[in-house]
Amino acid sequence: MANHLDDPAPLDLSADVVTLTAALCDIESVSRDEQRVCDAIEAALAPLEHLTVTRVGNSLVARTELGRDERVVLAGHIDTVPLTVDPSNLPTRREGDDLWGRGTVDMKGGVAVQLKAALVAEPSRDLTFVFYEGEEIDSEFNGLLHIQQQRPELIEDADFAVLLEPTASQVEGGCKGTLRAEVVTKGIAAHSARPWNGHNAIHDAAEVLARLAEYQPETVLVDGLEYHEAMNAVGIAGGIAGNVIPDRCVVTVNYRYAPDKSQDDAAAVVNHLFSGFVVTIKDNAPGARPGLELPAAKAFVEALGLPVIAKEGWTDVARFSAMDIAAVNFGPGDPNLAHHDDERCPVSQLESAEAALLRWLA
Repeated sequence: MANHLDDPAPLDLSADVVTLTAALCDIESVSRDEQRVCDAIEAALAPLEHLTVTRVGNSLVARTELGRDERVVLAGHIDTVPLTVDPSNLPTRREGDDLWGRGTVDMKGGVAVQLKAALVAEPSRDLTFVFYEGEEIDSEFNGLLHIQQQRPELIEDADFAVLLEPTASQVEGGCKGTLRAEVVTKGIAAHSARPWNGHNAIHDAAEVLARLAEYQPETVLVDGLEYHEAMNAVGIAGGIAGNVIPDRCVVTVNYRYAPDKSQDDAAAVVNHLFSGFVVTIKDNAPGARPGLELPAAKAFVEALGLPVIAKEGWTDVARFSAMDIAAVNFGPGDPNLAHHDDERCPVSQLESAEAALLRWLA
């Protein structure tokens, strides 16, 4: 019986990582509804005497205090995007070599790996486990951000961080920045029967789209990794009535930029491309350099024995980077299946991610 009801069964950390992933997924935790899964994780960690557990909202920080020379953060978010209804992607189900269901990829498989690592009483490094809410929605709800703002001492002493977002169990270094801008065209309203009395702002948007079509994104080498930039229209809005020439049109543009650029650099690229138009930067989150030259990162990569590629999206490694903590992405699940109706994770990736992480901590 699935545990996505009001009173989920206790989490059994001694269960295999696949069973534990299914149990976590079957506790529904769509963003802003993470209390039950946070309660379950807290109850599972409480008996572990080598951990000190602190709760911040519906996020948890669990720390070892063993006096090791190095401290590492293992972090993962506990919320998911909404469930689908037809077909339903909960409760989880096992089909052949895959575990199907909401959260199996993004990212309760990674959270299950964290919990298995939390059982290691004498790790080679001091560990800080972060299980946080609100990653899948607006930044103001992000539990990692809340911890940084309210209890920074719980994480700021780390030398290195691993974010267990899905990477198909390979190491992805850093992440790209993401900028969202509104490009506005302005016209003059008029009756659509006499358009010569006005000026059509929607027609002017053709020039904005033409510049986007002609734009050649860069591939940038940063710390030995290639980041592919991208600039795309992701929305367009204009018009007030079926018989009115529109006096305003807004094209929303998303720019994904390499981590060698600052926020100001990225804004300058967008403003230059759309010079002559009114451009408003609505959101701009910087990327994170890989930091692979640092000793902690080198040790992680060498212990896992896996290739390293660039992280093409934006993840919360950027939040660690802002705290001068080098961070990489490493977790089970194909990121191309995140948020899909047919979200599923190969059992082999759950097992291999757990084995790799435990090998590193041995």
